[in-house]
Amino acid sequence: MENPAEKPDPNPSTPKIESEDEREELGDINGDEEEEEEYEEEDDGKPRTREDAIADRIKAESLFRRMRATPVAVRVHDVIVKGNEKTKDHVIEAEVDVVRQATTLQELLKASKVANFNLQALDIFDSVKITLDSGPPELPGTTNVVIDVVESKSPITGQIGTFTKAEARSSSLEGSLKYKNIFGYGDIWDGSLAYGCDHSAEVGLGMYLPRFRGRPTPFTSRVYLSTQDWLKFSSYKERALGLSLGLIASKYHELAYNIAWRNLIDPSQMASRSIRRQLGHNLVSALKYTFKFDQRNSSLRPTRGYSFISTSQIGGLAPDSRTLRFLRQEIDLRYAVPLGFYPAALNFGIAGGITFPWGSGYKSRASCVPERFFLGGNISPVCSLGGPSALWGFKTRGLGPNEPRREVQDDESGDTYERDFVGGDVAVTAFADLSFDFPLKWFRDRGIHGHVFACAGNMAELSENKYRNFTAPKLLETFRSSVGAGIVVPTSLFRMELNYCHILKKQEHDRAKSGFFMTFSTSS
Repeated sequence: MENPAEKPDPNPSTPKIESEDEREELGDINGDEEEEEEYEEEDDGKPRTREDAIADRIKAESLFRRMRATPVAVRVHDVIVKGNEKTKDHVIEAEVDVVRQATTLQELLKASKVANFNLQALDIFDSVKITLDSGPPELPGTTNVVIDVVESKSPITGQIGTFTKAEARSSSLEGSLKYKNIFGYGDIWDGSLAYGCDHSAEVGLGMYLPRFRGRPTPFTSRVYLSTQDWLKFSSYKERALGLSLGLIASKYHELAYNIAWRNLIDPSQMASRSIRRQLGHNLVSALKYTFKFDQRNSSLRPTRGYSFISTSQIGGLAPDSRTLRFLRQEIDLRYAVPLGFYPAALNFGIAGGITFPWGSGYKSRASCVPERFFLGGNISPVCSLGGPSALWGFKTRGLGPNEPRREVQDDESGDTYERDFVGGDVAVTAFADLSFDFPLKWFRDRGIHGHVFACAGNMAELSENKYRNFTAPKLLETFRSSVGAGIVVPTSLFRMELNYCHILKKQEHDRAKSGFFMTFSTSS
């Protein structure tokens, strides 16, 4: 299940007051809603007159002048929540706690914007309005923050669409149904169903809590039943029944635990020796930590900024003898440099990963095939942030260590191959992409642009004592590489590329060829 949008930093620094109109800033607290002027009743029950409104306006003008000149000290006396018939007060107050830390009126305006965004991101309110009111008369220099929310009238929502994932060789049809705020804790429950054109499928039930027992980060859980069809490439199907728990999810850090009962089968009875040895049931019990820092201005067409992601995973956190014990580490670094014309930008990145079994006799044991690295696929390396995976011009699981199958079927249809690609224990990829606008305004207005690119990558086996034959020069000598150019059509959901790709270097049995290709990619 997808979490709500990434939230702003809950601890913003003191802003620098610029010469912008603070009155517009006050209006921006509640988004783009229209401003309304109302004559409210005062505490003594007397209606406000037009003269009272004029006097208040004069006071506000004086306050704006002070704000332009110097920070105005203020202290939040109370946070008042209105309109929440079902949602617990503490759920809302936890999302707006940033306003309590403000010490000046300028800071309070910025913090109110963040608080408004946090509440909207819960996805359980139709509208959110934050008002700054004066504090008690006996406490000068104080203010009350009044939060008025309107809870969703339709707690049930659904969506359906087609998607392309990094390791999928075809698109999938996915649908989900969500029920929001059942118990008033901002909880979101969802059921999802996905079916791919390659006969892959997944059914899942998930739950999302923005706050769990006072924790500052969301908690997620998901039960799933999935199947992946890799018969065409590696002669096995993967079926799994599992539970995933999202323990920590902050701006930069994620910690998740996954436990699944997995079964590898070979209905074709054609699997190579390495695949046959791994068929059967096993238990996956793994802890996964991700550090992600992304300062790019866009994930689909970055023109400036940089990003870094590191993923560490340890499997085997269970006493069962059938538990897979492995270590896996991936890193990915990207950098985008604007060139100042058309407006062109150079993107380049490098990614690497390594996996290895651990435990008694780990040097002679084989690593688990689903945990190995596979390169290639119908996706752009520009979008596939997360580790080594994509290479332009190479088909899904189309390069790297491979073994002959036990028998060969008629390959005229192109549906079967003579060899199984078994993946690598270490993988490295690199790419460079130069994007630029076309001179025609029609293309620029729609974000359609051109690009030229180059990429390279390779992988090797280390387990079963094969690390003894591994050397860096040998890895570089067998690097695969390609270059090309194409047209990019970015949309709000995905990035579509029509490319001509030329293979510079490939190895025997690699499935790659020069020609025109169309790719569909979503941001990772």
